[in-house]
Amino acid sequence: MRRLGNTRRTRRPGRTGQAVGAGVACAAALAALTAVPAQAHEPGHRAPHWAAKDTGSSGVRLRGLAAVSRDTAWVAGTQGTVLRTTDGGASWRNVSPPGAGELQFRDIEAFDARRAVVLAIGEGEASRVYRTDDGGASWTESFRNTDAKAFYDCLTFFDRRHGLAMSDPVGGRFRILSTADGGRSWKVLPDAGMPPALDGEAGFAASGQCLVSAGSRDVWLATGGAARARVLHSADRGLTWTVSDAPIPAGDPARGVFALAFRDRAHGLAVGGDYRPDQSSARPAARSTDGGRTWRPADRPPPAYRSGVAWLPHSRTAALAVGPTGTDLTTDGGRTWRTVDTGSYDTVDCTPDLGCWASGEQGRVARLES
Repeated sequence: MRRLGNTRRTRRPGRTGQAVGAGVACAAALAALTAVPAQAHEPGHRAPHWAAKDTGSSGVRLRGLAAVSRDTAWVAGTQGTVLRTTDGGASWRNVSPPGAGELQFRDIEAFDARRAVVLAIGEGEASRVYRTDDGGASWTESFRNTDAKAFYDCLTFFDRRHGLAMSDPVGGRFRILSTADGGRSWKVLPDAGMPPALDGEAGFAASGQCLVSAGSRDVWLATGGAARARVLHSADRGLTWTVSDAPIPAGDPARGVFALAFRDRAHGLAVGGDYRPDQSSARPAARSTDGGRTWRPADRPPPAYRSGVAWLPHSRTAALAVGPTGTDLTTDGGRTWRTVDTGSYDTVDCTPDLGCWASGEQGRVARLES
């Protein structure tokens, strides 16, 4: 979305089976997180918290995040920056694509420690996709937008081969790119099955979570900027779409749904609001239990705009939402939220071994630790 200026899901591909062996440690960590209020004042208790990891990139805003495990994560952001850690954030390697210094990377999807796909946003040729197969030692540009009216915002993958990218409306409809070879090549899908966009409607390239998937075929697209905030859903990998309204602030170019997370085909969370710091966001979170056909506002929402959201692994009801003014936790599937941290983060992602990561402004990256 152009108007966001310089201001993800969601399941990452290729991680099936990683939960094996996580077992007791994951269950204990999750129990500790969801029991914060009861234990917070016990002598010697240290609640799970965001532990900052020094990336050495304080001048960069990292809105793209792909968590692979507790040890491995990729982040991407301004100044064409891509960073990778394989030791839990103790050290970071700058693996930015050569010559990309003028680009803004807003989304990254990683298959493992060596293979990743990153999206640069912007009008015309500023929107590009790169892929690496060697941990960022080299990159191949696999897509460059040549339509001046297109502006790509987000990526998602169903598995290691099949994925989509979305652009703001072109000719009155959102544009969808598709890949069947892991992001090595892309094609524009026909838009006959895409509902017309509302006046001013677009996506927010704020956290890499405006396009998310669950399972092998279902994908959801979040919108804002129009009279109503909406969520679009496709059950056939982007060929046909249905649309529903979301009860999140709208009616202004700065308002709408900024991020989505689905833990399965039915249960989803939406967060957003008004990203301007001097504007309130009265209802910045909603939930769905029917695959996004209907949405209900949170009974007790986060206190302000939130740009990223992720379900916690091994839980049917717990999730984290992040934004510039803090992190909130729900333990009841999005009905109620409570603030558990006041640091600024733009996006969040969790792995089956409970490797929850967050990233944001001033090169900030953190991992959830207890």
